[in-house]
Amino acid sequence: MAGPAAFEAIAERLDYPMLIVTTAAGGERSGCLVGFSTQCSIDPLRYLLCLSDKNHTYRVARRATHIAAHLLAHDQLELAKTFGARTGDEIDKFSDVAWEAGPGGVPILAAAAGWFAGPIIEQWEAGDHRCFVIDVESAHYAGADRFLSFQCVTDLRPGHEP
Repeated sequence: MAGPAAFEAIAERLDYPMLIVTTAAGGERSGCLVGFSTQCSIDPLRYLLCLSDKNHTYRVARRATHIAAHLLAHDQLELAKTFGARTGDEIDKFSDVAWEAGPGGVPILAAAAGWFAGPIIEQWEAGDHRCFVIDVESAHYAGADRFLSFQCVTDLRPGHEP
């Protein structure tokens, strides 16, 4: 196997953490399930998040000043479904979950196993995603041993067209 098919076979077997990204701008809040992310600097502490250009959160984040990223415990699949299999274009995902306003007004999910947030310091297009780099200024860890990962959500269908 070679070329694009080989890469797809490799990517299907990777098991990276899944995050719920939340943001707010202009009185509108949004959140989505994100698989493409990584720490991109140690000092200063920075994190890169990639949001699909098809979803509601992408459009809100482009206007936002801050983003929060939430890690889920391995058994929090239902929360992942709320933010990954439904679209903010049709429903208010936050009406079914406990949350409070965090740094920069972004929603912080009460049930998250951990979260970090900060101002957006850079953003750019990268294919069908937009990259957002945040300067991590706030964080909370609730002590989960294992986080929800890509292999746990492979059956989840996005709330918007891919």
